[in-house]
Amino acid sequence: MTRENIINLVLALLLLVAPVAASQMGQPFTVTLATRIAVLALAATGLNIALGLGGLVSFGHAVFFGIGGYAAGILASHVFSGEPMMFGFEGSNQMPVIWIFAVIACGLAGLVIGAISLRTSGVYFIMITLAFAQMIYYFAISWPAYGGEDGLSILVRNQFPGINTMLPLSFFLLCYGVLIACIGLFALLRSSRFGAALQAARQNEVRVASVGISPYGIRLAAFVISAMMTGLAGALYADLNKFVSPSMLSWHMSGELIVLIILGGTGRLFGPVAGAMLYVIFEFALGGITERWQLFLGLILLGVVLFARGGLIGLLAGKARHG
Repeated sequence: MTRENIINLVLALLLLVAPVAASQMGQPFTVTLATRIAVLALAATGLNIALGLGGLVSFGHAVFFGIGGYAAGILASHVFSGEPMMFGFEGSNQMPVIWIFAVIACGLAGLVIGAISLRTSGVYFIMITLAFAQMIYYFAISWPAYGGEDGLSILVRNQFPGINTMLPLSFFLLCYGVLIACIGLFALLRSSRFGAALQAARQNEVRVASVGISPYGIRLAAFVISAMMTGLAGALYADLNKFVSPSMLSWHMSGELIVLIILGGTGRLFGPVAGAMLYVIFEFALGGITERWQLFLGLILLGVVLFARGGLIGLLAGKARHG
């Protein structure tokens, strides 16, 4: 077992044990913080497929995070209001149904946005994904049927069969299970021939095209998978807060996800988990002291970029290869 694998195992156990212990000690707020870490790590894992494996710097992934959140909010709101949605669908407060709806919606959005954006590269790709994010952000603000700029409340957290999602620990364990499953999917993609081709296209797309593999098709598939995973995280985030707002669609959210990946380690298996832990801990520890806690996080990010290009996990693992 490599040093990085040991670090990954420690992070997985720490994220699991800490909220369980906090729940036993009657500290539900700590459990909620751990749930926030798990959900943000899930969203960053989705982006890590596009960014870490494909080298696609997307400033529009908040689109999928927000679509997932609005899927949870809209479906739940129609259950409580009793008003049918389009085509007579009555909505749902069941998480599996919401997740399927969110994943499909984000997959279709990712297909459209990716098909257009991936015809460019570099800064043009960044700007086009940002433009799509801003378009949908302003659409959400001007959508009064679902709260507009005030957002949309979820009166009661949506349900999952056999689990009381209103209990903080139960909801955390559900989010943790989804996170571990998606990290496993990321590992499978990275070690597969698809992942090898995606990483090869990032390094030299001319060589990939010369052996008969379409870099555009591979990147588009990765972008869609990435969008679907990030959308699933958005649905969980909406249920965590019992609220969804246009801020989930803003470019600040996209930047936050990129920061999580850089802090933890781009392309690393548990990089998003490490980054999310660091981010949420700083937000909690320093947020009560000063409103400018992002300044200190920015200094850490600067240090990582300059002196630890492999992120926190790369720094701890030394020269060990990705595990």
